[in-house]
Amino acid sequence: MKGVVVNYKRSGHRTSGNQLIIQAEGVKDRDAAAKLVGKTVTWNTGKRALSGVVASAHGKQGAVRVRFETGMPGQCAGQEVTFK
Repeated sequence: MKGVVVNYKRSGHRTSGNQLIIQAEGVKDRDAAAKLVGKTVTWNTGKRALSGVVASAHGKQGAVRVRFETGMPGQCAGQEVTFK
């Protein structure tokens, strides 16, 4: 399954560099997004692959919050990721 990086997890004052909001293909509601919790997500930089784990559903439209071990670069916004 594939998805697209939407944004960093953020508040009004801070962004979390290691947590991203990702919209998965074919997932349209919170219940379907909750089934993805625990799956591995991989973003390929070209030189190496950075992976994270789906932590929770985000919002009502089927987005998920993914926690990575390292901070993610800004170039990942709008890029495609792979769910495993």
